[in-house]
Amino acid sequence: MTKTNIMSAKLSPPLPFEMTENEKFGVGQPVLRTEDPVLVRGEGCFTDDVNLPGQVFAAMRRSDVAHGVVRKINTDVARAMKGVLDVFTHAELDAAGIGQIKAKFSIANRDGSPMEAPGRPVLATGKVRFAGEAIACVIAKTAAQAQDAAEAIEIEIEALPALVRPTEASQPGAPKLFDGSPGNVVLDFHFGNTEAVKAAFARAHHVTRLSMHSQRLVVNAIEPRAALCSYDRKSRRFTLHVPSQGVKKMQSTLATDILGVPEHKLRVLTGHVGGSFGMKSGVYPEYACILYAARKLGKPVKWADRRSESFVSDQHGRDHERFAELALDRNGKFLAVRLSGFANMGAYVTSAGPLPATANSVKNINSVYATGLIESSTIAVVTNTPPVGPYRGAGRPEANYFMERLIEMAAQEMGIDSITLRRRNHVKPNQFPYKAASGMLYDSGNFTAVLDRALELADWQGFARRKRESAKRGMLR
Repeated sequence: MTKTNIMSAKLSPPLPFEMTENEKFGVGQPVLRTEDPVLVRGEGCFTDDVNLPGQVFAAMRRSDVAHGVVRKINTDVARAMKGVLDVFTHAELDAAGIGQIKAKFSIANRDGSPMEAPGRPVLATGKVRFAGEAIACVIAKTAAQAQDAAEAIEIEIEALPALVRPTEASQPGAPKLFDGSPGNVVLDFHFGNTEAVKAAFARAHHVTRLSMHSQRLVVNAIEPRAALCSYDRKSRRFTLHVPSQGVKKMQSTLATDILGVPEHKLRVLTGHVGGSFGMKSGVYPEYACILYAARKLGKPVKWADRRSESFVSDQHGRDHERFAELALDRNGKFLAVRLSGFANMGAYVTSAGPLPATANSVKNINSVYATGLIESSTIAVVTNTPPVGPYRGAGRPEANYFMERLIEMAAQEMGIDSITLRRRNHVKPNQFPYKAASGMLYDSGNFTAVLDRALELADWQGFARRKRESAKRGMLR
């Protein structure tokens, strides 16, 4: 990315290849951030800031039906509109050898067999599986011309019953998204010793049970996704500007799975990302479309998502329906925790979509507590909703939410102060290194001291007084 081939982009100085401040000091020492001044002055270079001479623009025609059979796609009107250079659908991409988007991260079923993860076509073929799924791509001289033409594409869809909640998807007679996924189940995950956990619950003095929903979240990044691709016909090399959480992974996946070219034929550049937290880590249909269009037309092709579109085309986060149980002895000692329930994958399994509700949940459910046993069972299902991927913690906040809600409820049911119950079950400093029931090894920590300091800073003891004062003013606290 140089000033000679980029117009209207404010570039920050190149990063020096030298030891960073973080590498000069010891672990735990505060280090001043250096990247913020550029960003707060509005001098960052995000993907949509990058422009190339002669670039043209892409727009997507998306489904407004959550589930249905595509009966007709008529692009004649769109092709004849002012400024339109090309319109294509799945059929053209398939004939050109453009591959599917695949889930790259595999988790085994409880019987050891691999998970079922149907590939996602770049543009819908045969069926649409969620509202917002891309069906066709338009390339035009301006972004407005491309958008107008995309809206002019005539699409006829025979609507089918749609699924939204994961608990509905596996019920007998539920609408089926894929022929190869019976009951819409793509993964039946299990961790733990069922008999040992069952015995712990049998001898427990008290068992707390809760049904919880870690609700679906939409991502609202500072910069919506965008991409700009150029193609050099002489060297047969692509250059893709795209916000990502790792250019190497993006390069490898797009080159191997989508284009079918050696990795060195695709260069991926990421400037300032504009927010991601997992959402921009994976490959999306729009990237594949502009790669193909740049090669076909011999022009740089740019695409930038609109905020309204991003809400239905970006990966969402979470959406787990859980039944959680905590077994305690007479003194409130945690004997075992057990999770079961469903994880909503959305219409397609993303690269790391199953991870938050499975492996990451197991690793984090015991949190800072010396819980003797853990069992977790997760049924991952596909539904007619936007695909779900990692977002802001990817299973870690969810697991801690489940555990802390169990502790609060157990404290109420057993008549034990909730802070006392937590202290009682903390992994103690003299227990390190501590091998958790999850298999994770804790090397150090003083969890009770951290909790006590947090209570002090939050003036925990003064909360009742503040609540009474608020009530006098007609306020809730």
